[in-house]
Amino acid sequence: MSNYLERAAALREQLVATRRDLHQHPELFFQEIRTAKKITEHLDGLGIEYATGVAKTGVVAHLGEGAPVIALRADMDALPIMEANEVEYKSQNDGVMHACGHDAHVTCLLGAATLLAQDFAAGRLRGTVRFLFQPAEECEDDEGKSGGQRMVDEGALEGIDAVIGMHVISTLPANQVFVREGAFMAAVDSFTAKVIGRGGHGAYPHEALDPIWLSAQVLNGIHGILSRRKHPIEPGLITVGSIHAGKAGNVIPVEVEMTGTIRSFSQETRMLLHRELENAFRLTQAFGGDYHLDIEYGYPVTVNDPEMARYVQRMASDLLGAENVKEAAVETGAEDFSFMAQAAPAAFFYLGAKLDERNRLHHAPDFDIDESILPTGAALMAEAARKYLQENQVGESA
Repeated sequence: MSNYLERAAALREQLVATRRDLHQHPELFFQEIRTAKKITEHLDGLGIEYATGVAKTGVVAHLGEGAPVIALRADMDALPIMEANEVEYKSQNDGVMHACGHDAHVTCLLGAATLLAQDFAAGRLRGTVRFLFQPAEECEDDEGKSGGQRMVDEGALEGIDAVIGMHVISTLPANQVFVREGAFMAAVDSFTAKVIGRGGHGAYPHEALDPIWLSAQVLNGIHGILSRRKHPIEPGLITVGSIHAGKAGNVIPVEVEMTGTIRSFSQETRMLLHRELENAFRLTQAFGGDYHLDIEYGYPVTVNDPEMARYVQRMASDLLGAENVKEAAVETGAEDFSFMAQAAPAAFFYLGAKLDERNRLHHAPDFDIDESILPTGAALMAEAARKYLQENQVGESA
């Protein structure tokens, strides 16, 4: 058993200061310039080599050399949310907030780099650790690519044997680990649509073709997909998140605009939901109307390699005690770590970070975490790498 928990605890003051600095200066997707600079300053202090500008604003660093090679990932971006917390580390960038914990992820990975650098310098470890500081998990660029997808496209995961990612969760008990084998988080796709009728006077609806009425038929069709067109035990959902039509109460508009999200856990269900969504909009044509539907593919299903998930479960149990390691629930949220999980055997796990009895949801203006998890997260990521390198060493024993 390593002493990473004890060594990480000694770094707590430094870790808290780093997290609070990042929290005060959040940056949106593909704009994480200051964040990247803070990362490279820390890496410089450790003597760790790195490349910048990966996936536009990301940083990829490596420690050690040769096989095996394990990658550790932390996302960097914030969200366009005005922070409501009145704390000393409140965001100084109006309308931008670390409301999902990515500041903690960066902090924990820098802490892990500190611990691992000490062990490499002392000759206690062989192999390679690759640190992936990834931009833009929350959003995609004009080409429809997130930071995780761009990192894969640009070769940041080439030559690795495994990759591990961690996410703090503000609603789960602090300092407990949650992981599961197989499909973990959903694939996410989005759609935009127009329901097209004929405009007219609200007093003479028979002379027009009301697209709001047509949309009501479409909505019924959409909600029927989940209960009547999809296998009842296969998870999946379609949510219509916005509907816009008309500007006056006595005018029938020409069209209705809709947007929504599609979530699924298998390619078969994903394709079925796409087909049936198209069929629901075709109902407009039965009444003489028409539609335009665009479905945009997003993140694939996040799938944990069974062996890697069991590895994380054992590693975390040894480090924190088996009572603090639980099976995670399947989530309909999505993660662009999924692209990395397609590139190499992967494990993605949650670290509980509940601060108090308030329900501080992710992506909410009062989101916050228990900072006691920062040393725990650093120790977990460092131990995941250390144990993997030692258990998968080739040639002579370390």
